[in-house]
Amino acid sequence: MLERLNVAVRDVQAHGYEVVLGQCMDGAGHVSASAADRASELMSMLTDPTIRAVVPPWGGETAIDLIPLLDWDRLREAEPTWLVGFSDISTLITPLTLLTGTATLHGDNLMNTPYRVPEGLRSWLDIVAAPPGHRFTQTPPGRHRTTGFDNFAAFPGVREYTLDAQGTWTRLDNSGDIEAEGRLIGGCIETLCNLAGTPYLDVAAFARDQAPEGLLVYVEAAENDAFTICRNLHGMRLAGFFDHANAILVGRTGAPDNTSLTQHEAVLDALGSLNVPIIADIECGHIPPYMPIVNGAHGHIVHSPSRSELTQTLD
Repeated sequence: MLERLNVAVRDVQAHGYEVVLGQCMDGAGHVSASAADRASELMSMLTDPTIRAVVPPWGGETAIDLIPLLDWDRLREAEPTWLVGFSDISTLITPLTLLTGTATLHGDNLMNTPYRVPEGLRSWLDIVAAPPGHRFTQTPPGRHRTTGFDNFAAFPGVREYTLDAQGTWTRLDNSGDIEAEGRLIGGCIETLCNLAGTPYLDVAAFARDQAPEGLLVYVEAAENDAFTICRNLHGMRLAGFFDHANAILVGRTGAPDNTSLTQHEAVLDALGSLNVPIIADIECGHIPPYMPIVNGAHGHIVHSPSRSELTQTLD
């Protein structure tokens, strides 16, 4: 994996950035260092005014152990620094936006940065360099991957996704057109469900204080079966995670169905009673390619037979 990391670092440097590697980079176990050391390093990076973006290579499976160790008041007062990542990194980026109001970026991690971005999508590098007020629109490329991840150890320089299937967004609740807007917030179901009902995932308070226009809430399943995802979404709904949603966006997933319940049916079982538009198969899940979504940005989504797009404004 080290050579893939080097490839990714060189790509970021080619965009004119200086790259500083942290000390907590040991990939031999499920964590790279103790929780105290990882929390200290993350705090240092997020409060250093010379660092403009923190982009984990991968990982974060037990990042929940950092949550009580972070100085949230200090982060709230610091000059904003981008925190970029997806999957388990949702454990950190979503609370950071909810508790501090700082925008975070749910998108590719560092190891995926060398991949060429398909037409219609953006790279995280473009978004973190954009000025305040910047508006950008992304559209589904119509192709996605059905196979597993590339072998970075054997092919560290791979730059092309294998997009071997066709498909676009799917409306789950009914067949009508959708146009909705609101502040974007969300992340990975399997990690966020563990924070639901705690002060670190108080979406209702965020909506009340920061998003009177309501929310566009996005979620995605990484690998859990449909029954587990159904239960997790029910729990998140009961904790108020979807209370202020004007629409719900659901990432495309390769997570398994059950004999009597598909992943799409799991979403409807848990969230159908909310009576808001639900769009599935968005490129914000674990299936490449990836559509970066900015937590805290103002979003406007359109989905019809002739037009599908998500516009985000960094205001």
